Amino acid sequence: MAAVTLDGVAKRFGEVLALSGLSLSVRDGEFLVMLGPSGCGKSTVLRLIAGLDDVTAGTVSIDGRDVGMIPADERDIAMVFQNYALYPHMTVRQNIEFPLVCHRAPRRDRVRLVAEIARTLDIDDLVDRRPAQLSGGQRQRVALARALVRRPSVFLLDEPLSNLDARLRVQTREQLIELHARLGTTTVYVTHDQVEAMTMADRIAIVDQGRVQQIDRPQVVYDRPDTAFVAGFIGNPPMNCVPATIQVNADGTVLARTAGGATTVPPEAAAVLADAHGRAVTVGIRPEHLERSGDGPLTATLIGAEFLGSERHLICRLDGGSQMIIREPSDKPMPPTGSVVRLTAAAEDVHVFDADTGVRVPAP
Repeated sequence: MAAVTLDGVAKRFGEVLALSGLSLSVRDGEFLVMLGPSGCGKSTVLRLIAGLDDVTAGTVSIDGRDVGMIPADERDIAMVFQNYALYPHMTVRQNIEFPLVCHRAPRRDRVRLVAEIARTLDIDDLVDRRPAQLSGGQRQRVALARALVRRPSVFLLDEPLSNLDARLRVQTREQLIELHARLGTTTVYVTHDQVEAMTMADRIAIVDQGRVQQIDRPQVVYDRPDTAFVAGFIGNPPMNCVPATIQVNADGTVLARTAGGATTVPPEAAAVLADAHGRAVTVGIRPEHLERSGDGPLTATLIGAEFLGSERHLICRLDGGSQMIIREPSDKPMPPTGSVVRLTAAAEDVHVFDADTGVRVPAP
């Protein structure tokens, strides 16, 4: 196994700066998920680790060794692509065996290793078929088997489940979690699917515009986002983020005043903002932390609702035009569309971010 480190990595494609000073450490044996919007640089990071592209600046190290001058085929890395990249003229057995052939493994070892990984991924009854005869889920497992058959030090996966239907995604996700628990291979997994990230990762790295915005355990990233971008990206529906102005009262109470009213900020933010009357900030509240209350300090107009079985999402609009979504049980009485609702949130569930930088207050 091996740890992977990117230190101050930049990557240009012509005039396009895909990565800018990105630093990232993946621990030995860790399952790290890189999450971010399309075009943020996630797949570029994988290609730099694999040696398929060269860095413009910075270093990529594997197990403490700078691999910048080491060819891709000597880095002991296996990668699974979004489109599987199986050889159509080969059988499943031949596809899985191919990396072992390239590394001149003895035939006896090839037969044993192919049988073991095929059995592990439950495709041992498919080894004589060709890729065209397989379903999407079966092809995905063949691609995983081919990558894992020689027990690489680092395993890279680039949105491997995006072509599968919802049921197969869940099934294959569970298989990958179980496989990692069994093998312990250092894994870097790229996706834009939050469910995959939250359920699979030891840690999540949120990437935007070629930089890591936050890296931590899934629950920490959800509960305490470092920036307004992370707050608005993680969660379904995401955190409500609205413009506000700090109001410091004569008794020292610190409030964040929005177009819909004022809400108390948590003590840690209040301590930093005690002398910041009039400062522009962004206030974030998760939909499940907003409640309808007859004396709530925030006022909004209900403009619609989404029903999702056991829960529903109420879509509300503040006077200034900002939207807020409330997540609540479906069996709670439903107010009519167009009615005014009063909302409240506990101070500890309110997040404050700097309006200009988007960084959490107080800074992480």
